[in-house]
Amino acid sequence: MTYIDEFPTEAKIIRWHWGVAFAALGIGGLFGLIQALFRTGYFRDALPITAAEYYTVLTAHGVLLALVFTTFFICGMFVWALTRSFDRELHDARIVWAGFASMLLGTVLATVAILNGFAPGLPFSDSSVLYTFYSPLKAHPAFYIGAALLIVGSWVVGADYFLTFREWRADNPDSRIPLQAFMVLTTWIMWYLATLGVAVEVVFFLIPWSFGWIETVDPLLTRSLFWFFGHPVVYFWLLPGYVAWYTILPKLAGGRLLSDPLARVVFVLFVLLSTPVGFHHQYVDPGISEGFKAIAMTNTMMLLLPSFLTAFTVVASMEYGARRRGGKGFLKWLRSLPWGDPAFAGMALAGLMFAAGGFSGMINAGMNINYLIHNTIWVPGHFHLTVGTAFALTAMATTYWLYPQLTGKQLQHRTLALIQPYLWFIGMTLMSNAMHRGGLAGIPRRTAEPIPDGAGAAVFDPVFGTVSEIQLQIAVGATLLTTSLALFLIVVTGTWLSRPRAGALRVNGDIPDALSGPEDSPRVLDNLTLWAAIAVLLVAIAYGFPLWSMVADGLLSPGSAPIPV
Repeated sequence: MTYIDEFPTEAKIIRWHWGVAFAALGIGGLFGLIQALFRTGYFRDALPITAAEYYTVLTAHGVLLALVFTTFFICGMFVWALTRSFDRELHDARIVWAGFASMLLGTVLATVAILNGFAPGLPFSDSSVLYTFYSPLKAHPAFYIGAALLIVGSWVVGADYFLTFREWRADNPDSRIPLQAFMVLTTWIMWYLATLGVAVEVVFFLIPWSFGWIETVDPLLTRSLFWFFGHPVVYFWLLPGYVAWYTILPKLAGGRLLSDPLARVVFVLFVLLSTPVGFHHQYVDPGISEGFKAIAMTNTMMLLLPSFLTAFTVVASMEYGARRRGGKGFLKWLRSLPWGDPAFAGMALAGLMFAAGGFSGMINAGMNINYLIHNTIWVPGHFHLTVGTAFALTAMATTYWLYPQLTGKQLQHRTLALIQPYLWFIGMTLMSNAMHRGGLAGIPRRTAEPIPDGAGAAVFDPVFGTVSEIQLQIAVGATLLTTSLALFLIVVTGTWLSRPRAGALRVNGDIPDALSGPEDSPRVLDNLTLWAAIAVLLVAIAYGFPLWSMVADGLLSPGSAPIPV
């Protein structure tokens, strides 16, 4: 029996969320190719955009992929994880539908506002303020209202997660929270806390400012409120990937998760440490004391711990599965893993790429060395490894395994599905590697014009390569990524349009129990209220004094002096 047989309403909810997510993925991915080719100078004259419209493309690419695709996919995936692990329907599906409607309306408003950069005749004015929407760039009110509706909609969806948990807890007062449900709930606690910053920024400052109700806003304050949200959103992207790596990947490898308690510890650590780190995006901002920047750096480095724990646990779980399949030797067991399964291959390659992203992230987090790569193309090279692969490729791989269970149909075009993750891995290796090298050579980010081959990077040749070599590698990598994305959409569309076949092989959606179960861990790990309270306290310590120094001279007065630490 597949998931759709047991939970038909929830399966429909997931399909609608994923439908919007994949539409945003397709459009945003196309914009990404246009952006890469235009900026690198390849086929520049044939592309249907000008240098001014490049920033419209850049904004649409970032918003549709980093906010819309991720949020819709995660909301849908978590409906599956929660109901499957609780083995019960949602508390009230109408609440989730209401959240979906809010997110969809917000997406339409923000997208129309952005795309008006191509055609000024549209109802809303241009809103090419990039994914990092803080002052002094100003968008149309429709953009900010759309962003607010997207976030509020996700809050509404999450509310039904907790109402479902409350019902389950009433029926199971002494039971440990099932692992997948625990992961969903802790992720959403972090999400509620992290989005408070951007909600305050948008609702209390940017919307009134865009309407002209207030004349000025404090750029440092709105920037700080954005990054209060802007870094923990990275973990909002990554934790659903962790859900798949901890629960689905060991099954696909032919084994079981090594440790349920360790997985719980990892998610608790992310609840505690994800939000008080945003100032590491503001090392060059003079209005923030160096002491608070150092606190953010320390907190960011602490986040390496759950990442390393995850690497150990997931790899050990894969090895256990490989050896059950007959794998031998120190590393030869890797050959016994099911690399011919597109779901497994996608998740495993995504995890490998995330390891590389973790190392480049350590550079971003360090105060001194960050100055070398700040606002260079190194930064998009890094987050294309995280959200662009660790999340995106895991989401595609999860779809290959879960979508047949949501539709009752077999996965179509399996050969294309198998090629797709490997093509993505190759394309991202080329593009991200070139971006990291380019960042070390000083190539800036967020510029429409291609950088001429010359003084800036030639000095580093042959270690980092010339600019022309870097630009070509980015263009080739982006083309391969877009081709891989097209293959994914063909597979999903073909599966959606296919008809269920009698006697077709049904996907087994059971998740095996971990080798070390929840009974091996202290019950305090399941005390969600405790961890939420500690997380709030840590955020108050990290952000309380700096934010107070910014507003001490008035909420709308820019340039407040930092308090010394």
